[in-house]
Order: sequence, then structure tokens, then C-alpha cells
Amino acid sequence: MNTQPIPLKQIGIPFDTSMLNGFPDPVFLVDRSHVIVDCNRTAKQLLGTDALGSKLDEILKSPSIIDVIDATLGGAPGTRSEVSLPFPIQRDFELTVWRLPDLKSEGPAWAMVVLHDVSATKRAERMRVDFIANVSHELRSPLSSLLGFIETLQGPAKDDPESTDRFLEIMNTEAKRMSRLIADLLTLSKVETDEHISPEDNVDISKLLVRVSDILSVRAKDRNVEIVITNDVKFPLVLGDDDELTQVFQNLINNAVSYGNEGAPVVILIADVEAIPETNSPGVSVAVTNTGEGIPADSISRLTERFYRVDKGRSRSIGGTGLGLAIVKHIIVRHRGHLEIKSIPGAQTTFTVYIPKAL
Repeated sequence: MNTQPIPLKQIGIPFDTSMLNGFPDPVFLVDRSHVIVDCNRTAKQLLGTDALGSKLDEILKSPSIIDVIDATLGGAPGTRSEVSLPFPIQRDFELTVWRLPDLKSEGPAWAMVVLHDVSATKRAERMRVDFIANVSHELRSPLSSLLGFIETLQGPAKDDPESTDRFLEIMNTEAKRMSRLIADLLTLSKVETDEHISPEDNVDISKLLVRVSDILSVRAKDRNVEIVITNDVKFPLVLGDDDELTQVFQNLINNAVSYGNEGAPVVILIADVEAIPETNSPGVSVAVTNTGEGIPADSISRLTERFYRVDKGRSRSIGGTGLGLAIVKHIIVRHRGHLEIKSIPGAQTTFTVYIPKAL
């Protein structure tokens, strides 16, 4: 239950709190009971509009921040450290806490807390580590093939037109594979960088899915697969980014066509949902179902990991980079949505995307 905040000037704090709104980072003041007595606009975006007068313990649920505040109010010098907050997505902050001086010795002590978002820096570092560890592995095979074929074309097959044509075709395939890998890495990096910013455009999901189905019609025809769209919502609008949602459903539908049984339809069901799983927001669900081998239960939780493949050989044979579902996951997180995967081995697989409905 919120308590009524006390004007700081009445209790001897020599600080003009109107200046807090000039800080781009979340800044808030707390007392010894951890009650938020003032905060700037950016802090309200992080903590909630009703944060003023609430206990910080109940909002952040971060013992490490509370410990630093208590130590500072107890007389320890101002400190700087790093903390992670899990909502609405995992974000990393540089935490700085100062004890505000008292004008009256009998007056209460207050702490000023500043949280500087370093999530982008942390993500960049993680991406750098992942790039070195995973990309080097993914590129080693095609690069070795290219070098081997180049050496062969310069030597034994130099005057052999048939071998030259065959090797050049393989080299072209391997080069395209590396190009797709680099393109997906750049896309993933961009999505992760912007993940904390929710898209705010209105997108007609029905029209988007029709457009994606048209794009994939040639691939579907090659496998004798019909893409069937069933819509129980009239022109549903969702909050999102048209290009990113196009990439999500192009990936999911293409996977359904590629990994399903040849000749079996891919069914897309659009539905209205009262509350997106794990949230209370109304939304729209899009379920993409195919009939095929399905996915082993122990692999489902790992499908959105970078470079994870259930069937490595088949994935590479159809041009997969191992990053598609990781990109899908991060785009959905950015949209404050939810991804659900269900599969019955030997029967069917359904990927369901939940997206907040446009207001």
C-alpha cells in the first residue's frame, strides 16, 4: 500500500527534486524504510507510474540494490556496482548510490539511486563472444571446402571443364551459405540491440500472412504443400513492426513447409485471445501447424538457442543457418509477445505466436 510522500524541503533535504527530470537515467530517492519519496520521469517508466510512495523492495525485488542502499545510509561511502533486473525483459544496469547530506542532525537520511542502462553494452559483449565461439565453427567447414576446391581448380582440375563446373557449383553453394549466416547474425544483433524498445505501429496480421504465403508459394509448390489460412478474427490489428513480423512468419511458415511431410498442408490459424500467456494483455495468436516427423520433447526448449539444430544435416541441406528461431524469439520478445511450441513426434508440430492487440 502506498504511503503519502513527504515534501523534502519540509524535512531539511537541500535538494531541488525538480532537477531529477533532467537526468536521462532512472533516478529516485528512498528513505531508510526503502520508501520511494521522489523519482524522475525515466524512473517511473521503469518502476511504474504509481511508484512514488511505494516500497522499493516490493517493486524491484532486488536484494543487492537494497543491500547497497542500506550500507550507504549506514555511513558507507557512495558506491557503484552492476545489477540485473528481469522485467519486462532482462536488463543490466550500473547502480550508483549516494547518501544525501542532512541539514538537521536529527533529520532522516535519504539515498539517491541512479540506474544507468548498460544492457546494450552487455549484449554487444555477449554477441562478440558468441561470434568468436560459434561463427568460427560454422564458417570453418565452408571455408575449408572453398580453399580445397580453389587449390584443386588451380592444380589437377585446371584443364578439366566438367570438374570445374561441378566444383564451381559447390563453391557457389558454400559461399551463399556463409552470406546467409552473416546476414542472420547482423539481423540478430540489430534485434537484440532494439529489444528494450517496443514497436508501436498497427499491423494487419491477416494481410501480412497472406503476403508471406504468396512469397513462399513457389517453395510450397515444389513440395506439393498447400498453405491454408484460417481467420476467426476480422482484420485483426496488432502492435508491431511490419518488417520484423514478416520475418517471423516467413521463417516459421518456411520451416513448416520444409520440415513437414511432402503433400501435407500447412495450416495457419489466427485467433483472438483475452490474455497473452504470462501477461494480462489482450492479443492475437497465430498458430502455424504442419504434419511430419515432429520434434523430440527434449529438443523443444532448445530450439530458440543460437545454432541449435535438431537435425544438423537436414537443416544445412535446406539452407538453414541455425539462427532463424533465435531471431524469431528475440523479435517476439521485443513485441512483448510470447512463443509457444508444441509437437507430437510422428504427427504434427505447432508454433504459436502471441502478439499484443492494437489499442
